[in-house]
Amino acid sequence: MSTKTMELDRNLEPGLDAAKAPPEPGRNAGPFSNPRTKYWLTAGVILVALVSVLAWLHYRDRVSTDNAQVDSHLFPVASKAYGSVAEVLVNDNQKVKAGEVLVKLDPRDLQARVDQARAALALAESQSRAATVTVPLTAATTSSSVAAAEADLEHARLAYNQATTADLAYAQANVEKTQATADRARADLERMRPLAAKAEISALQFDSYVAAARVEDSELKANQEKLAQARENAEISRAALAAADARVAAARANEKQVEVRTADASAAEAAITQAKANLEAAELQLSYTMIASPADGVVSRRSVERGQIVQEGQGLMVIVPLDKVYVTANFKETQLANVHPGQKAEVTVDTYGKTFTGHVDSISGASGALMSLLPPENATGNFVKVVQRIPVKIVLDGVAPNSTPLLPGMNVEATIFTE
Repeated sequence: MSTKTMELDRNLEPGLDAAKAPPEPGRNAGPFSNPRTKYWLTAGVILVALVSVLAWLHYRDRVSTDNAQVDSHLFPVASKAYGSVAEVLVNDNQKVKAGEVLVKLDPRDLQARVDQARAALALAESQSRAATVTVPLTAATTSSSVAAAEADLEHARLAYNQATTADLAYAQANVEKTQATADRARADLERMRPLAAKAEISALQFDSYVAAARVEDSELKANQEKLAQARENAEISRAALAAADARVAAARANEKQVEVRTADASAAEAAITQAKANLEAAELQLSYTMIASPADGVVSRRSVERGQIVQEGQGLMVIVPLDKVYVTANFKETQLANVHPGQKAEVTVDTYGKTFTGHVDSISGASGALMSLLPPENATGNFVKVVQRIPVKIVLDGVAPNSTPLLPGMNVEATIFTE
């Protein structure tokens, strides 16, 4: 080793000895060597741990989301009749009560239809009364006609029986009796004729036999004529009986008129029912000219003006009920494992910075993406797993709409206590 190297080693040794020597008391050896620093550092670590434990205990039984807003069941007001707007009684943002008239349509056209329907009803009622009166009258007339025809038939039957039995038999008997008498008178005359020729009897006696024969012949002719007349009378009685029978049949056929009149009365009653229905429909259409509010609330989106022609079903305005609002909170699907209806909830409204209490009313049956206008189609092969949002309906408890009105569409922050 050279002399310069030995001198360099001797010069470095004091520095090495100094590094190896322990630090002198009172000198700063590092940031953690101070006992006070160690105390505050330990206290800070304990405080952070305590705060973390408390935060975990505080948030472990609750889920929150700021993807929430105030909702309400809006009531659209539309015209139920065609017509001209005669008067608009409300303005935008005006509070209204249920049943309060909002818009009036010109009722003259519909009033004319009501008058026509009322007149048609009066006519139908008049026709029904006439048809109702005709039924018993027709029944009584037909019944009397049938009775008279049956009486005539019975009389014709008796007359026919008499003409074909007693009268005809009597005339036949007279003819036979007179025939016998005439035969005997002619026989006596023939016996007396030779005697008169021999002058064995007087001419006076012979003349009496001739006269008797002539009398009997005339009586025979008269009785024969009576027999012929009796036979003619029998034929006339038979014709009268047939005519009477035909009248009875015709009278009984007229009994069908009762059924016809009864059917007419029923048709008239049906016409009354139809006329009443038409009148009620016309009156209902007339009532549509007074468009009233369906619920308490505030008028919004008024789009109707006086003089405007509105169509049936045309929207005029929207009624927003402020006393029936609720909150729709869109929670992540990973937050709903322990959420169920009835759980307590808190809602912080951005507008007021206040917190309102409520409870979970229901959970939607599908995610918001699936219920959107264009739901995602995952079958195309471009599927990317994204945490979905499930709407949860929260009903608020005891909110006074006059002091702190919650308007649909307001942003809120919702918290559900799942314990």
